[in-house]
Amino acid sequence: MNGLSDSPSVQTHLFKDDGKVPNNPALPLLVYQKVIDDSHPNLAGLFEELYVKNGWQAAWRWSVYDYHHYHSTAHEALGCFRGNATVLFGGDSGVEVEISPGDLVVIPAGVGHKNLRWSAGFQVSGGYPPNQNWDMNYAKPEEHGPAIANIAKVPLPETDPLYGADGPLVEFWRSKTGV
Repeated sequence: MNGLSDSPSVQTHLFKDDGKVPNNPALPLLVYQKVIDDSHPNLAGLFEELYVKNGWQAAWRWSVYDYHHYHSTAHEALGCFRGNATVLFGGDSGVEVEISPGDLVVIPAGVGHKNLRWSAGFQVSGGYPPNQNWDMNYAKPEEHGPAIANIAKVPLPETDPLYGADGPLVEFWRSKTGV
């Protein structure tokens, strides 16, 4: 289907609260490697088309900030459509993930992310589940307590941003929460 892999390879990473970045106590980061054929003529548009088809909001195209930040009020999908980068997820003691065209990363609410190294022109398409409006937190001490309360209230998405109701996100996240 339009270059979308029938059997995606998905890595999962679960992070503990590091005292600065709360991360998410139940939901793992999901890294879909080469989920879309990177030779697709409009990779950004395809990510966004799939987000919308599966009930997610296609919100923006840009890069990833080069400082720790996280969203406590929304989960986030990042579909890489140009260049490549090494992004640190989970705070200072988290994991470095190589991202290149055709990769998707689904970031649970509260999980920190920071761009460490990137090629010229690196860009991703960002998307969010319906009715989730993202906030911006910078791993400051005064944000930590309120962020933990917010994260606990963020509902699970009904669908995977690329694969819909039967996608990897639904499988991995529902099994972790028992919902």
